[in-house]
Amino acid sequence: MNFTNIISKFCIDADLSTIMPYGSGHINDTFFIQHRSKHLPGYLLQRVNHNVFKDVPSLMSNIHLVTMHLKSKLSEALATDDTDVLSLINTEDGRYYYHDDAGNYWRMYGYIENTKSIDQVESSQQAYQGGKAFGVFQTLLFDMDIDLLHYTIPDFHHIGKRLSQLNEAIQTNPQNRKKYVVSEIEFIMERTERMLTLQKLAEQGKIPLRITHNDTKFNNLLFNNDNKVKCVIDLDTVMPGYVAFDFGDAIRTIINTAPEDEKDLDQINLNMPLFKAFTEGYLTATARFLTQDEIKSLSLAVLLFPYMQAVRFLTDYLNGDVYYKVQFSEHNLQRTRAQLQLLKKLEEQFAEIEEFISATASLALKSDINTNSSATA
Repeated sequence: MNFTNIISKFCIDADLSTIMPYGSGHINDTFFIQHRSKHLPGYLLQRVNHNVFKDVPSLMSNIHLVTMHLKSKLSEALATDDTDVLSLINTEDGRYYYHDDAGNYWRMYGYIENTKSIDQVESSQQAYQGGKAFGVFQTLLFDMDIDLLHYTIPDFHHIGKRLSQLNEAIQTNPQNRKKYVVSEIEFIMERTERMLTLQKLAEQGKIPLRITHNDTKFNNLLFNNDNKVKCVIDLDTVMPGYVAFDFGDAIRTIINTAPEDEKDLDQINLNMPLFKAFTEGYLTATARFLTQDEIKSLSLAVLLFPYMQAVRFLTDYLNGDVYYKVQFSEHNLQRTRAQLQLLKKLEEQFAEIEEFISATASLALKSDINTNSSATA
Protein backbone atom coordinates (compact mmCIF):
# COMPACT_ATOMS: atom_id res chain seq x y z
CA MET A 1 0.00 0.00 0.00
CA ASN A 2 1.56 3.29 -1.10
CA PHE A 3 0.87 5.47 1.94
CA THR A 4 3.20 8.18 0.73
CA ASN A 5 1.13 8.70 -2.40
CA ILE A 6 -2.19 8.59 -0.51
CA ILE A 7 -1.07 11.01 2.19
CA SER A 8 0.37 13.40 -0.39
CA LYS A 9 -3.18 14.02 -1.66
CA PHE A 10 -4.17 15.67 1.63
CA CYS A 11 -3.23 19.14 2.83
CA ILE A 12 -1.20 18.23 5.91
CA ASP A 13 2.29 18.55 7.34
CA ALA A 14 3.07 14.98 8.30
CA ASP A 15 5.95 12.85 9.47
CA LEU A 16 5.67 9.99 7.01
CA SER A 17 8.02 7.83 9.07
CA THR A 18 5.31 7.49 11.74
CA ILE A 19 2.31 5.67 10.26
CA MET A 20 0.70 2.91 12.28
CA PRO A 21 -2.62 1.02 12.54
CA TYR A 22 -5.01 2.61 15.00
CA GLY A 23 -8.08 1.42 16.91
CA SER A 24 -10.13 -1.75 16.58
CA GLY A 25 -12.93 -0.78 14.20
CA HIS A 26 -14.59 -3.55 12.24
CA ILE A 27 -15.77 -1.52 9.24
CA ASN A 28 -13.08 0.97 8.18
CA ASP A 29 -9.27 0.67 8.31
CA THR A 30 -7.67 3.42 10.40
CA PHE A 31 -4.06 4.62 10.66
CA PHE A 32 -2.38 7.22 12.87
CA ILE A 33 0.01 9.70 11.24
CA GLN A 34 2.33 11.85 13.34
CA HIS A 35 2.51 15.59 12.69
CA ARG A 36 5.93 16.72 11.55
CA SER A 37 6.10 18.87 14.69
CA LYS A 38 5.96 16.19 17.36
CA HIS A 39 4.28 18.45 19.92
CA LEU A 40 1.27 19.06 17.63
CA PRO A 41 -1.68 16.67 17.18
CA GLY A 42 -1.40 14.21 14.34
CA TYR A 43 -3.97 12.85 11.92
CA LEU A 44 -6.17 9.80 11.43
CA LEU A 45 -6.24 8.33 7.92
CA GLN A 46 -9.16 6.00 7.12
CA ARG A 47 -9.98 3.73 4.25
CA VAL A 48 -13.77 3.80 4.02
CA ASN A 49 -15.41 0.44 3.47
CA HIS A 50 -17.22 1.01 0.19
CA ASN A 51 -18.75 -2.47 0.36
CA VAL A 52 -20.79 -1.32 3.36
CA PHE A 53 -21.19 2.31 2.29
CA LYS A 54 -22.09 2.17 -1.39
CA ASP A 55 -22.01 5.92 -2.04
CA VAL A 56 -18.93 7.31 -0.33
CA PRO A 57 -19.12 10.80 -1.94
CA SER A 58 -22.62 11.25 -0.47
CA LEU A 59 -21.45 9.91 2.88
CA MET A 60 -18.57 12.40 2.93
CA SER A 61 -20.92 15.21 1.95
CA ASN A 62 -23.06 14.34 4.99
CA ILE A 63 -20.08 14.38 7.33
CA HIS A 64 -18.78 17.66 5.97
CA LEU A 65 -22.16 19.41 6.27
CA VAL A 66 -22.87 18.02 9.74
CA THR A 67 -19.44 18.85 11.18
CA MET A 68 -19.61 22.38 9.79
CA HIS A 69 -23.06 22.87 11.32
CA LEU A 70 -21.89 21.51 14.67
CA LYS A 71 -18.85 23.78 14.70
CA SER A 72 -21.04 26.78 13.93
CA LYS A 73 -23.50 25.96 16.71
CA LEU A 74 -20.77 25.26 19.25
CA SER A 75 -19.05 28.52 18.49
CA GLU A 76 -22.31 30.31 19.25
CA ALA A 77 -23.46 28.48 22.34
CA LEU A 78 -20.66 26.48 23.93
CA ALA A 79 -17.52 28.46 23.26
CA THR A 80 -16.18 27.86 26.75
CA ASP A 81 -17.16 24.19 26.92
CA ASP A 82 -14.58 21.44 26.50
CA THR A 83 -16.40 20.08 23.47
CA ASP A 84 -14.92 19.27 20.08
CA VAL A 85 -16.08 18.20 16.63
CA LEU A 86 -14.35 15.94 14.14
CA SER A 87 -12.36 18.00 11.64
CA LEU A 88 -12.03 16.72 8.09
CA ILE A 89 -8.79 17.43 6.24
CA ASN A 90 -9.39 18.43 2.65
CA THR A 91 -7.44 17.13 -0.34
CA GLU A 92 -5.40 19.24 -2.72
CA ASP A 93 -8.33 19.41 -5.14
CA GLY A 94 -10.68 20.72 -2.42
CA ARG A 95 -12.57 17.50 -1.71
CA TYR A 96 -12.77 15.65 1.59
CA TYR A 97 -11.86 12.22 0.26
CA TYR A 98 -9.38 10.66 -2.14
CA HIS A 99 -10.39 7.93 -4.59
CA ASP A 100 -7.31 5.89 -5.53
CA ASP A 101 -6.62 3.90 -8.67
CA ALA A 102 -7.56 0.64 -6.93
CA GLY A 103 -11.06 1.95 -6.18
CA ASN A 104 -10.46 2.64 -2.49
CA TYR A 105 -11.80 5.76 -0.77
CA TRP A 106 -9.63 7.55 1.78
CA ARG A 107 -10.37 10.38 4.23
CA MET A 108 -8.47 12.12 6.97
CA TYR A 109 -9.38 13.69 10.31
CA GLY A 110 -7.41 15.80 12.73
CA TYR A 111 -6.45 13.69 15.75
CA ILE A 112 -8.11 14.69 19.04
CA GLU A 113 -5.57 14.37 21.83
CA ASN A 114 -6.02 13.41 25.50
CA THR A 115 -9.17 11.39 24.92
CA LYS A 116 -10.26 7.82 25.40
CA SER A 117 -13.10 5.60 24.24
CA ILE A 118 -15.05 3.31 26.57
CA ASP A 119 -16.34 -0.07 25.42
CA GLN A 120 -18.11 -0.99 28.66
CA VAL A 121 -19.90 1.64 30.76
CA GLU A 122 -18.46 1.52 34.25
CA SER A 123 -20.50 4.06 36.19
CA SER A 124 -23.71 6.05 36.29
CA GLN A 125 -21.64 9.20 35.77
CA GLN A 126 -20.32 7.86 32.46
CA ALA A 127 -23.83 6.81 31.43
CA TYR A 128 -25.20 10.27 32.25
CA GLN A 129 -22.46 12.00 30.29
CA GLY A 130 -23.04 9.67 27.33
CA GLY A 131 -26.77 10.32 27.32
CA LYS A 132 -26.20 14.04 27.54
CA ALA A 133 -23.64 13.96 24.70
CA PHE A 134 -25.91 12.13 22.28
CA GLY A 135 -28.76 14.40 23.32
CA VAL A 136 -26.69 17.54 22.71
CA PHE A 137 -25.65 16.11 19.35
CA GLN A 138 -29.31 15.81 18.31
CA THR A 139 -30.15 19.21 19.75
CA LEU A 140 -27.37 21.01 17.87
CA LEU A 141 -28.58 19.46 14.61
CA PHE A 142 -32.23 20.29 15.32
CA ASP A 143 -32.28 23.33 13.03
CA MET A 144 -30.18 21.90 10.19
CA ASP A 145 -31.94 21.36 6.85
CA ILE A 146 -32.60 17.62 6.79
CA ASP A 147 -33.01 17.64 3.01
CA LEU A 148 -29.29 18.33 2.63
CA LEU A 149 -28.40 14.86 3.86
CA HIS A 150 -28.29 11.53 2.03
CA TYR A 151 -29.25 8.10 3.37
CA THR A 152 -25.89 6.39 3.76
CA ILE A 153 -27.53 3.00 4.47
CA PRO A 154 -31.17 3.00 3.32
CA ASP A 155 -33.68 1.35 5.70
CA PHE A 156 -30.94 0.77 8.29
CA HIS A 157 -33.40 0.64 11.21
CA HIS A 158 -36.54 -0.33 9.25
CA ILE A 159 -37.97 -3.24 11.24
CA GLY A 160 -40.47 -4.08 8.50
CA LYS A 161 -37.62 -4.69 6.06
CA ARG A 162 -35.67 -6.68 8.64
CA LEU A 163 -38.68 -8.92 9.25
CA SER A 164 -39.13 -9.39 5.50
CA GLN A 165 -35.52 -10.54 5.29
CA LEU A 166 -36.13 -12.99 8.14
CA ASN A 167 -39.27 -14.36 6.49
CA GLU A 168 -37.36 -14.90 3.26
CA ALA A 169 -34.63 -16.77 5.14
CA ILE A 170 -37.28 -18.92 6.84
CA GLN A 171 -38.94 -19.73 3.53
CA THR A 172 -35.75 -20.53 1.62
CA ASN A 173 -33.97 -22.15 4.59
CA PRO A 174 -30.72 -22.36 2.59
CA GLN A 175 -28.68 -24.13 5.30
CA ASN A 176 -31.50 -26.35 6.60
CA ARG A 177 -31.24 -24.71 10.02
CA LYS A 178 -34.88 -23.74 10.52
CA LYS A 179 -35.60 -26.92 12.48
CA TYR A 180 -33.22 -25.74 15.22
CA VAL A 181 -34.90 -22.39 15.80
CA VAL A 182 -38.63 -23.10 15.87
CA SER A 183 -39.11 -21.59 19.34
CA GLU A 184 -37.05 -18.49 18.47
CA ILE A 185 -39.09 -17.89 15.33
CA GLU A 186 -42.32 -18.30 17.28
CA PHE A 187 -41.11 -15.83 19.95
CA ILE A 188 -40.30 -13.23 17.31
CA MET A 189 -43.52 -13.65 15.35
CA GLU A 190 -45.65 -13.33 18.50
CA ARG A 191 -44.28 -9.81 18.95
CA THR A 192 -44.36 -8.59 15.36
CA GLU A 193 -47.41 -6.35 15.68
CA ARG A 194 -46.13 -4.60 18.79
CA MET A 195 -42.66 -4.09 17.29
CA LEU A 196 -44.12 -2.42 14.22
CA THR A 197 -45.68 0.32 16.37
CA LEU A 198 -42.81 2.79 16.10
CA GLN A 199 -42.59 2.30 12.33
CA LYS A 200 -46.32 2.94 12.01
CA LEU A 201 -46.04 6.14 14.06
CA ALA A 202 -43.38 7.29 11.63
CA GLU A 203 -45.42 6.36 8.56
CA GLN A 204 -48.42 8.23 9.98
CA GLY A 205 -46.29 11.34 10.51
CA LYS A 206 -46.80 11.30 14.27
CA ILE A 207 -43.07 11.47 14.95
CA PRO A 208 -40.87 13.75 12.83
CA LEU A 209 -37.73 12.89 10.93
CA ARG A 210 -34.66 14.36 12.60
CA ILE A 211 -30.94 14.23 11.91
CA THR A 212 -29.71 11.35 14.03
CA HIS A 213 -26.47 9.45 14.63
CA ASN A 214 -27.92 5.95 14.10
CA ASP A 215 -25.01 4.07 15.70
CA THR A 216 -24.98 5.10 19.35
CA LYS A 217 -22.62 2.49 20.72
CA PHE A 218 -20.82 3.90 23.73
CA ASN A 219 -17.40 3.60 22.08
CA ASN A 220 -18.55 6.21 19.55
CA LEU A 221 -17.91 8.81 22.23
CA LEU A 222 -14.51 10.23 23.16
CA PHE A 223 -14.12 11.07 26.85
CA ASN A 224 -11.59 13.52 28.31
CA ASN A 225 -9.54 12.89 31.45
CA ASP A 226 -12.40 14.19 33.62
CA ASN A 227 -14.78 11.54 32.25
CA LYS A 228 -16.78 14.10 30.31
CA VAL A 229 -17.54 13.60 26.64
CA LYS A 230 -15.20 15.55 24.40
CA CYS A 231 -16.53 14.48 21.00
CA VAL A 232 -19.13 12.31 19.26
CA ILE A 233 -17.38 10.24 16.59
CA ASP A 234 -18.09 7.72 13.80
CA LEU A 235 -20.45 9.88 11.76
CA ASP A 236 -20.79 7.48 8.81
CA THR A 237 -24.41 6.70 9.66
CA VAL A 238 -25.54 10.26 10.43
CA MET A 239 -28.63 10.75 8.27
CA PRO A 240 -32.37 11.37 8.57
CA GLY A 241 -33.91 9.17 11.24
CA TYR A 242 -35.97 9.17 14.43
CA VAL A 243 -34.67 10.18 17.84
CA ALA A 244 -35.94 6.93 19.32
CA PHE A 245 -33.46 5.04 17.15
CA ASP A 246 -30.49 6.67 18.86
CA PHE A 247 -32.00 6.27 22.31
CA GLY A 248 -33.06 2.64 21.90
CA ASP A 249 -29.77 1.51 20.39
CA ALA A 250 -27.78 3.17 23.17
CA ILE A 251 -29.93 1.64 25.91
CA ARG A 252 -29.56 -1.82 24.36
CA THR A 253 -25.81 -1.60 24.66
CA ILE A 254 -25.58 -0.26 28.22
CA ILE A 255 -28.47 -1.87 30.11
CA ASN A 256 -27.39 -5.48 29.57
CA THR A 257 -25.32 -6.86 32.46
CA ALA A 258 -23.83 -9.51 30.16
CA PRO A 259 -22.11 -9.54 26.75
CA GLU A 260 -24.18 -9.37 23.57
CA ASP A 261 -23.44 -13.06 22.88
CA GLU A 262 -23.75 -14.39 26.45
CA LYS A 263 -24.33 -18.17 26.44
CA ASP A 264 -25.61 -18.45 30.02
CA LEU A 265 -28.95 -16.66 29.78
CA ASP A 266 -29.23 -16.48 33.57
CA GLN A 267 -26.39 -13.93 33.48
CA ILE A 268 -28.49 -11.50 31.44
CA ASN A 269 -30.16 -8.91 33.64
CA LEU A 270 -30.90 -5.19 33.52
CA ASN A 271 -28.61 -2.52 34.92
CA MET A 272 -31.35 -0.06 35.77
CA PRO A 273 -29.05 2.56 37.37
CA LEU A 274 -27.19 2.92 34.06
CA PHE A 275 -30.48 3.12 32.16
CA LYS A 276 -31.75 5.85 34.47
CA ALA A 277 -28.51 7.84 34.35
CA PHE A 278 -28.33 7.74 30.54
CA THR A 279 -32.00 8.72 30.28
CA GLU A 280 -31.54 11.67 32.64
CA GLY A 281 -28.56 12.92 30.66
CA TYR A 282 -30.29 12.47 27.33
CA LEU A 283 -33.54 14.18 28.32
CA THR A 284 -31.72 17.02 30.05
CA ALA A 285 -30.41 17.91 26.59
CA THR A 286 -33.45 17.09 24.45
CA ALA A 287 -36.67 17.61 26.42
CA ARG A 288 -37.02 21.17 25.13
CA PHE A 289 -37.44 20.18 21.47
CA LEU A 290 -38.93 16.67 21.63
CA THR A 291 -42.65 16.28 20.98
CA GLN A 292 -44.82 14.25 23.36
CA ASP A 293 -45.12 11.49 20.76
CA GLU A 294 -41.34 11.37 20.45
CA ILE A 295 -40.98 11.02 24.21
CA LYS A 296 -43.49 8.15 24.18
CA SER A 297 -41.58 6.52 21.33
CA LEU A 298 -38.41 6.25 23.42
CA SER A 299 -39.74 3.40 25.54
CA LEU A 300 -40.93 1.57 22.41
CA ALA A 301 -37.39 1.78 21.04
CA VAL A 302 -36.00 0.24 24.24
CA LEU A 303 -37.90 -2.93 23.31
CA LEU A 304 -37.47 -2.61 19.56
CA PHE A 305 -33.68 -2.60 19.36
CA PRO A 306 -32.87 -5.91 21.08
CA TYR A 307 -35.77 -7.39 19.09
CA MET A 308 -34.40 -6.02 15.82
CA GLN A 309 -30.89 -7.19 16.63
CA ALA A 310 -32.24 -10.67 17.37
CA VAL A 311 -34.06 -10.64 14.02
CA ARG A 312 -30.81 -9.71 12.26
CA PHE A 313 -28.76 -12.37 14.07
CA LEU A 314 -31.37 -15.07 13.39
CA THR A 315 -31.63 -14.09 9.72
CA ASP A 316 -27.87 -14.41 9.35
CA TYR A 317 -27.88 -17.76 11.15
CA LEU A 318 -30.51 -19.14 8.78
CA ASN A 319 -28.61 -17.78 5.77
CA GLY A 320 -25.37 -19.43 6.81
CA ASP A 321 -23.55 -16.61 8.67
CA VAL A 322 -22.86 -14.44 5.65
CA TYR A 323 -23.01 -10.99 7.30
CA TYR A 324 -21.71 -11.13 10.86
CA LYS A 325 -18.32 -12.58 11.71
CA VAL A 326 -18.73 -15.72 13.82
CA GLN A 327 -16.32 -17.61 16.04
CA PHE A 328 -18.20 -20.93 15.88
CA SER A 329 -21.11 -22.43 13.95
CA GLU A 330 -23.81 -21.56 16.49
CA HIS A 331 -22.53 -18.07 17.30
CA ASN A 332 -25.36 -16.17 15.61
CA LEU A 333 -27.91 -18.44 17.29
CA GLN A 334 -26.29 -17.79 20.66
CA ARG A 335 -26.43 -14.06 19.95
CA THR A 336 -30.09 -14.37 18.98
CA ARG A 337 -31.01 -16.12 22.20
CA ALA A 338 -29.12 -13.57 24.28
CA GLN A 339 -30.99 -10.67 22.66
CA LEU A 340 -34.34 -12.38 23.10
CA GLN A 341 -33.55 -12.97 26.77
CA LEU A 342 -32.69 -9.28 27.13
CA LEU A 343 -36.02 -8.44 25.51
CA LYS A 344 -37.84 -10.68 28.01
CA LYS A 345 -36.21 -8.84 30.90
CA LEU A 346 -37.12 -5.48 29.38
CA GLU A 347 -40.74 -6.56 28.87
CA GLU A 348 -40.95 -7.55 32.54
CA GLN A 349 -39.90 -4.03 33.61
CA PHE A 350 -41.44 -2.09 30.74
CA ALA A 351 -43.95 -0.26 32.94
CA GLU A 352 -41.15 1.06 35.15
CA ILE A 353 -39.07 2.01 32.10
CA GLU A 354 -41.97 3.83 30.48
CA GLU A 355 -42.87 5.69 33.67
CA PHE A 356 -39.28 6.74 34.34
CA ILE A 357 -38.86 8.17 30.83
CA SER A 358 -42.12 10.12 31.12
CA ALA A 359 -41.37 11.47 34.60
CA THR A 360 -37.79 12.39 33.71
CA ALA A 361 -38.90 14.23 30.57
CA SER A 362 -41.48 16.21 32.55
CA LEU A 363 -38.91 17.09 35.21
CA ALA A 364 -36.30 18.11 32.62
CA LEU A 365 -38.80 20.29 30.79
CA LYS A 366 -39.99 21.91 34.02
CA SER A 367 -36.41 22.59 35.08
CA ASP A 368 -35.65 24.10 31.69
CA ILE A 369 -38.71 26.36 31.86
CA ASN A 370 -37.78 27.51 35.38
CA THR A 371 -34.20 28.20 34.28
CA ASN A 372 -35.37 30.28 31.32
CA SER A 373 -37.88 32.14 33.48
CA SER A 374 -35.17 33.03 36.00
CA ALA A 375 -32.83 34.13 33.24
CA THR A 376 -35.42 36.54 31.79
CA ALA A 377 -36.77 37.85 35.08
